[in-house]
Amino acid sequence: MSFQSPWRLLLLVGVAALLAAYVFLRRRRSRYAVRFTNLRLLDKVAPHQPAWRRHVPAGLFLAMLALLTVGFARPTDEVRVPRERAVVMVAVDVSLSMTATDVSPDRLAAAKEAARGFVDGLPETFSVGLVGFAGSASVAVAPVTDRAVLDAGIERLEEGGTGRQGTAIGEAIYAALDAAAGVDPTDPPPARVVVLSDGSNTAGRDPGEAAAAAMAAGVPVDTIAFGTATGRIGGPDGGQAVPVDGETLRAVAEQAAGRYHEAGSADELRAVYDDINTTVGYTTQVQDVSARFIGIALVLAALAAIASMVWFARLP
Repeated sequence: MSFQSPWRLLLLVGVAALLAAYVFLRRRRSRYAVRFTNLRLLDKVAPHQPAWRRHVPAGLFLAMLALLTVGFARPTDEVRVPRERAVVMVAVDVSLSMTATDVSPDRLAAAKEAARGFVDGLPETFSVGLVGFAGSASVAVAPVTDRAVLDAGIERLEEGGTGRQGTAIGEAIYAALDAAAGVDPTDPPPARVVVLSDGSNTAGRDPGEAAAAAMAAGVPVDTIAFGTATGRIGGPDGGQAVPVDGETLRAVAEQAAGRYHEAGSADELRAVYDDINTTVGYTTQVQDVSARFIGIALVLAALAAIASMVWFARLP
């Protein structure tokens, strides 16, 4: 937190002086009270009350003054605010390894279900596109705001949908960047790419070069390594092992100013998408937050007034 008018905080010296004066006067008054030797009469004139009650209104009043002073200094803080417009490209691996059943019912089915939840949770004003990739990449749905179109596109994703085997992470990022750039070339909205895969790059252009292109375009790339170390695909003799490998995805996220995630189950994947959603849907702005302090100060002022009336009012 910072202050636009920090010199106004010097007024807190006055609040501290009032506190010192209050303490001094209370002690002085207590010394005079002990000179009243008729204790029975003193008890009738000033019946006993809990000592702390005497100090509550004054304490609340001084706290109110301190908060008003802080608010007067015009404090600012970083505040998360919803984005009005953005483009989000979701890239999903549809290679053969995504048919592994280490995640129920299989990696691809769980990924599609979680992607639907992620898309449906984004603000309605966001344009969202979909990329499917295996040995090559293609835009399954160009960025649109119609969530029904996105849901239908996600449902159409299937293993081998690109016609080539392999895992082309770099190609998926390039395809996502091209699709995002075409939304509004004259006034491009902020964009973000989310890539889900279970393995390292085995085809197409280098993911590092794609990450560098995303960085140059100002488009962060979040990556998700989905699956477990025990994944296998069908075949004789127990099939073929397809353990998740997230090293390439980690490097891409680090290079493209994004965040790397790992998910070994459908629940973990949903949690990852929820986390990404909070990042994608909001931006951080520095705003004046003096209203926070003024509002609390008004509450303290009301409490001080109520305490004084309830505990110290003299009724005829």
